[in-house]
Amino acid sequence: MCGRYVAAKDVKSIVEFFDVDLVGENLAPQSWNVAPTVPVNVLIDTVPKGASASEPTRRLEAARWGLVPTWAKDVAVGSRMFNARIEEAADKPAFKKAVAKRRAAIPASGYYEWRTLADGSKTPFYISPGDDGFLVFAGLYEWWRNPAAADDAPDKWLLSTTILTQDSSGPLSEIHDRMPVVLDVDALDHWLDPAMEGDIDLLTDIADEGAAISSDLDLRQVGGAVGNVRNDSPALLEPVA
Repeated sequence: MCGRYVAAKDVKSIVEFFDVDLVGENLAPQSWNVAPTVPVNVLIDTVPKGASASEPTRRLEAARWGLVPTWAKDVAVGSRMFNARIEEAADKPAFKKAVAKRRAAIPASGYYEWRTLADGSKTPFYISPGDDGFLVFAGLYEWWRNPAAADDAPDKWLLSTTILTQDSSGPLSEIHDRMPVVLDVDALDHWLDPAMEGDIDLLTDIADEGAAISSDLDLRQVGGAVGNVRNDSPALLEPVA
């Protein structure tokens, strides 16, 4: 699974690295302890009305971490949907429409995972590229219409997202049985392409690519302070001697 991650890059760095065309409002700030239900920054490609499908606009937007399906009565359901199992996403009612048309990428610096020891205690690890580069999670997004809000209310529409996960492999399987699906930056255009209908074949391909990328990630044991979401600073990344 992926329930905590690090988003240490500033907006300028994200915009420049990913060639963002349109920057949304109220973007999420840098954080070293991102948790579900908070706003996070996502990359999505869309085709503006009247534009060619071959020229999508890359947008950087803030989305609630925890996908809220279009049919949800309220946002509470999103607190349980911050991850989506890639093996099931194309068939699950909450995710299958997003797989087809609303795929996202979530830029990060790394993420945290906890290894459960024989005595039941848990040890946190920070997992990252190890070179201060970007780690990009494969995700899905949805727009949810708030039935209780007026048509002109700022909260009429909510953008939300989820991070896809897969079975862990290699060294990561010694920490946890699930890991986020990591995207190859060179495959980003293909994954985000709004003109392409996503299906199980696409999900299988990116899962295979993600497993290969994840096998080279750096694993670092860190302190227990990361377990408290109130703690949020670069100090959380310091290795435990």
